[in-house]
Amino acid sequence: MNIFDNQIDFLGKRKMFYVISATLFILSIVGIIIRGLQFGIDFKGGTEIALQFEKPIQINEVRKEFDKLGLGNVEIKTFGGESGVLLRTDLQEIPKNVFPKVTAGIEKAIDGILTTNKKVAETTNNFVVFEFDSSSYANLVYEKLNEQGFQASLVEQSPDNKKISVRVGISDWIKENFSADIKNNNFNIVRETVVGPKVGGELKRDALVAVGLSLLVIMIYLGFRFKFTFSIGAVIALFHDVVITLGMFAWLYNLIPGLNLEISVSVVAAFLTLVGYSINDTVIIFDRIRENFKIHKTAEIQENMNNAINKTLRRTIMTSFTTLISVIVLLIFGGEVLMGFAFCLFFGIVYGTYSSVFVASAFVLDYTLKKGDKISF
Repeated sequence: MNIFDNQIDFLGKRKMFYVISATLFILSIVGIIIRGLQFGIDFKGGTEIALQFEKPIQINEVRKEFDKLGLGNVEIKTFGGESGVLLRTDLQEIPKNVFPKVTAGIEKAIDGILTTNKKVAETTNNFVVFEFDSSSYANLVYEKLNEQGFQASLVEQSPDNKKISVRVGISDWIKENFSADIKNNNFNIVRETVVGPKVGGELKRDALVAVGLSLLVIMIYLGFRFKFTFSIGAVIALFHDVVITLGMFAWLYNLIPGLNLEISVSVVAAFLTLVGYSINDTVIIFDRIRENFKIHKTAEIQENMNNAINKTLRRTIMTSFTTLISVIVLLIFGGEVLMGFAFCLFFGIVYGTYSSVFVASAFVLDYTLKKGDKISF
């Protein structure tokens, strides 16, 4: 590639890229404020249920049937293929008016296992406890209910235990009613994940702390490794990358069909990966800048820094390009669960490569020129 053999004046064009970065940054802040960020079940609380049908199913047909269940605001998407369905609802438990209908279905299942005296010993919002005449009956019902897909457990592990506890979840209500509505296409509940609002709030706080601490530690490390000016420039570039990527999540949510841009735990992991990837690129450029200043002590600051960026250009572009190929494959074939993760990495890598040159290095140059200092190592 001949472009790598040419000396490009990157930092001479830095003011133009300041305007581009400032525009993208402001648009991102506006998007976050106006449209907001959509948090997944991990952070806002709710229930996520994955269904796997035996045959391909039309998602519109599934939506029509779910509207009849009375589960409030329900989000339904494909999951892992044409026969998978991912259901998300803000509910952590089934509605009170539905609870008796679900427990009646459990009792009917028990009557199909054995006909003996039983009574409901206790009920909560999520569980119903049945008591039988003997421990052998309790053990039999416990085993058979689990075979049928119910979430049953023995109340005690003692030999004379006569009680079993059966979890009453949204998936039980779906299983009972959905089976009657959709004929000749059986399905299994792959998983049911319930996250309470308290847990979601703690995850949101921990995610912010994780990203904030990573930026702080990086700034301290680069301050020792290079100079404080370099560490400030690097952290500004990282903050720039994170905010602009968040802005993309805010503006594009629900605009592109099939693109899941909720903030989940996997997306937070992508942001931390993005921070590590971007700072690695920045450190390589800073390392070459330091080498240049040790060798060419009399050269102009801008000339030295431009030379360093040009020398690392081949490595920067090739590394980013090969990484993007993997991320694009993940974005296309990874499915909805990994969509947000791959989307974050894709734009984060692009922004990270850009900001290492036009934000981090440019800040170091302008700050040094303004202070009238010389860079020496």
